[in-house]
Amino acid sequence: MSTYEKFVNTNAARCNIRGRRKVVSHLLKLFCAVIVITVVIGVQNAEAISGKPRVVDGDSLKFGSVSVRLHGIDAPETNQTCLRAAVSWPCGFEATAALRGLIKSHLVDCTRRDKDRYGRIVAVCTVGGAEGIDLNREMVANGWAVAYRRYSPDYVAEEDKARKAGRGIWSGDFVEPEQWRRGRRGNSKPSQMPRDKDCGDFQTWQEAQSFFETAKPGDPHRLDGDRDGIACESLRH
Repeated sequence: MSTYEKFVNTNAARCNIRGRRKVVSHLLKLFCAVIVITVVIGVQNAEAISGKPRVVDGDSLKFGSVSVRLHGIDAPETNQTCLRAAVSWPCGFEATAALRGLIKSHLVDCTRRDKDRYGRIVAVCTVGGAEGIDLNREMVANGWAVAYRRYSPDYVAEEDKARKAGRGIWSGDFVEPEQWRRGRRGNSKPSQMPRDKDCGDFQTWQEAQSFFETAKPGDPHRLDGDRDGIACESLRH
């Protein structure tokens, strides 16, 4: 074999090895990407999630890219303020700190109940295993969240006890978190505040339409889904 032939064969072999390495590298990257996608999809659809989450606010956690909303409770927004003895205080910040204090550095186990319209997993979460602390229940029992009656009656008893004992936000006046998110800022007695309503709260379309028109401007109770000025059209049939 001539020197030229040896040179050609050697370089061809090198190129072949490099080509194989590139193919293997590409396949490994593709395999890893598939695993990551599978894991993310699996978590999004899982019945249970465990890990050390980041506390977003008093009723929300984040496990990596997966958001979890605590089932059956509604805590003050992070920037929300409340009144105590006519003095404003950062109840939203305190509620977030309260949830963070319950979790500390523990692993959190969440059991899925539903998925909300924002794509978040709605779950009951605990620390300390199956016999540990129910975070949802503790937040309401300590007065750092209200029972989200519109979605679940699970924590109504805990809310009643917290209110009577004047714990957390019940130590003064506050706007319910759902009303705060809709733009209401004037603090008032929670008992004086109207509960959110949906079409199931009305017996007739006329009753729903009258309430809808009284609640203007806007549609704070979201009774007019297609924004044509007619509330709860399903009741007309």
